[in-house]
Amino acid sequence: MDIRITSVKFDADKKLIDLINRKVNKLDKFFDGILSVEITLGLVPNHQNKRASMRVEIPGNDLVVERNCETFEEAISLCVGILKEQLVKVKEKMRKV
Repeated sequence: MDIRITSVKFDADKKLIDLINRKVNKLDKFFDGILSVEITLGLVPNHQNKRASMRVEIPGNDLVVERNCETFEEAISLCVGILKEQLVKVKEKMRKV
C-alpha cells in the first residue's frame, strides 16, 4: 500500500507523519486490496480548525473522507474510523457478488 501525505501551506512534523502512517497501515486489516492512500492536511481559512482529507484507492472505487477538527490527530482518527466502516461494507458487498 502506497501512502502519500501532503501538507498544504505548512510543514507536518515527524510525530504527525508517524501517527498517520501507524493509523493508515491498520486499514489493511479490513480490506486487503488497498492500492494507495492519499492524505491531504490543511488549515481551514478564518478558523482555528484543521482539515484532514483521505482518499483510499481500491479496485473499482475510491473512498474519500474529509473532516475538520481542532487538531490534525483528531481529524485523522475520525477519518480512519469512517474508512474502516466503509471498507468493511465494500468487502461485504464483494463477497455477496
